[in-house]
Amino acid sequence: MLNSKTLWTRTSSLKHSSCSTMYRPETAAEKKERLTKEAAAIAEGKKAFDVSPKPVVVKYGLNHVVSLIENKKAKLVLIANDVDPIELVIFLPALCRKMGVPYAIVKGKARLGTLVHKKTSSVAALTEVAAADESELANLISTINANFIEKYEETRKHWGGGIMGAKHNDKAAKKAKQMDVPVQA
Repeated sequence: MLNSKTLWTRTSSLKHSSCSTMYRPETAAEKKERLTKEAAAIAEGKKAFDVSPKPVVVKYGLNHVVSLIENKKAKLVLIANDVDPIELVIFLPALCRKMGVPYAIVKGKARLGTLVHKKTSSVAALTEVAAADESELANLISTINANFIEKYEETRKHWGGGIMGAKHNDKAAKKAKQMDVPVQA
């Protein structure tokens, strides 16, 4: 189970949420407005891309994000810690490590849901950002790498404490005592 030490810290989360609120998917009204401007521009003979380029947004949905990771288009992946059943997202950290995509585990799928105008979302991914936000994204990725990617080996190779029971400790003490006593001939 994920504990508070493995989750993304609140300060980093706040930095990311302020960065990613700019990249929320457009609402239905915004999309309609953009498409009407585009249609009017096409009627005038202009190119559609010049009038209203498709906005850069956060991608969400498990299948969509997995395909983005596999195609190495995702720059940052956010995974919710309370997905039920957990088997839906348990493979994502390994896939992200294999593909070299930075990932973070955030607290609550509701937080990711508010990011994409939904009730909940189990995963979200940033594929591109504006040129002005590149440095902020690089800072976030370096923080995430320090907290998740580099700590992976440390947590994976954490062995048990070697705590033995009373019977074993008695036998070991008896054996050590026998080793210390010289053999009498």
